[in-house]
Amino acid sequence: MLYLSIAALAAVLLLFVWIGLRSRGQEALDDFVTARNSQSSWAIGLSFLASGMGGWILFAPPEVGVLVGPLGLAGYAVGAALPFLVFALCGPAIRRRLPEGRSIGEFAQHCYGLGVRRWVGLISLLYMACFLIAELTAIGAITSMLSDINGNLVVVGVALTTLIYTAWGGLRASMTTDRWQGWLLIALLLLVGGVAMTRLPSIKADAVLPSIPASAAFGVALTLIIAVTAANLFHQGYWQRLWAARDESALGRGAVIGGVATVLVVAAVGGLGILTLMSGADVGSPPIPFFAMLHDAPGWLSLPALLLAITLVASSVDTLQNAIVSLAVTEKQGLSLSAARWFTLLLMIPVVILALQGNSVLRLFLIADLLCATAVVPVLLGLWSRMTPAAAILGGLAGLVGALLPGWITTGSLYQGLLIASFPNAIPTLGPFIGALLTSTLVSIICALLLPARRPQTAH
Repeated sequence: MLYLSIAALAAVLLLFVWIGLRSRGQEALDDFVTARNSQSSWAIGLSFLASGMGGWILFAPPEVGVLVGPLGLAGYAVGAALPFLVFALCGPAIRRRLPEGRSIGEFAQHCYGLGVRRWVGLISLLYMACFLIAELTAIGAITSMLSDINGNLVVVGVALTTLIYTAWGGLRASMTTDRWQGWLLIALLLLVGGVAMTRLPSIKADAVLPSIPASAAFGVALTLIIAVTAANLFHQGYWQRLWAARDESALGRGAVIGGVATVLVVAAVGGLGILTLMSGADVGSPPIPFFAMLHDAPGWLSLPALLLAITLVASSVDTLQNAIVSLAVTEKQGLSLSAARWFTLLLMIPVVILALQGNSVLRLFLIADLLCATAVVPVLLGLWSRMTPAAAILGGLAGLVGALLPGWITTGSLYQGLLIASFPNAIPTLGPFIGALLTSTLVSIICALLLPARRPQTAH
């Protein structure tokens, strides 16, 4: 079984390499990072789905479903899909404003100037680096749980194989493999979930859904919606797809397709966790219900489950690799295509080293999410003609202060407010996110109304 698992994993990864290398686009830097105006609505939709999914969906949605119940799971599903709706609504205006744009940083500079661009680029880079490390860490842990294969070898294998086709083919290679990975992950999820559920004990008539008090569940749901939505709006991979769409119509339809598919996948995986708990199965502590569901399943099912995990992780890792490179080359004017490829290679060395440590990055994720929440509204308000650089900067600074306010007011200590906003127990809490979002929005709007309307003339 060990050798069969190794052969199957190698075959799937080599398939992704083959597909990616065959889809290499033009030998031009702009095509490498944007694949401009080339993708249909279905290509955009499947790419949004595959690039947004990752190994995290096998852990987080089932755990939220078990600990919080359906309301918390619904919040997670909506939060994962809501950024696509934002791109569907705001994307056409952004494309008209910046027809030759390539990054969230360029949009920020167009609206506010170079200083805001640097800050936005730093937040985006921090978030994506956390995401990338978390995904590679996850595949190492999943491999160790489902097989006798050394998880570290799979971490290196995924990093190298995705690196081959993203460094060579750029965004076109990532989006082509996304289409295959999107359909493959749906098929494997149906197979693994369907077979495993038939082997769980029957749910008793008096079984009740897992839940916590409604007010607490609503708080968790709202926290997840704000955190996940704000963070994903700084995902450069999603911004690349904004310009990759063939036209505004393809972008809108693709965003809707990706959003609906994401809601269904997150809800399905989380629902499997809830049903596993209701069947009386031991989900562990901390709970890992998706893997507990496989405990009594046929032994052969661990291989499709491992292939599902590989597909999920590869689909997000290749997107993040190209997205980080895209952000870097748009920040560094005059960088060549060859230099961009070398940057892709060098980027993965520290990422793999950190992923091999097997550390939890949930707390870093939450801090990065909170940073995104402090800036997301001021950035998007750049589409409003009244907004100025000063209003955006003051709004972002107010968001940082607002993140500390709930804990500061509750405890009477600034230090405690800072500690609470750093999520010491790696548990998402609503206060810092609400504080960041409300204060950044209010200060941005008030300053925009009071200060003279003025836009910098910037090159991009």
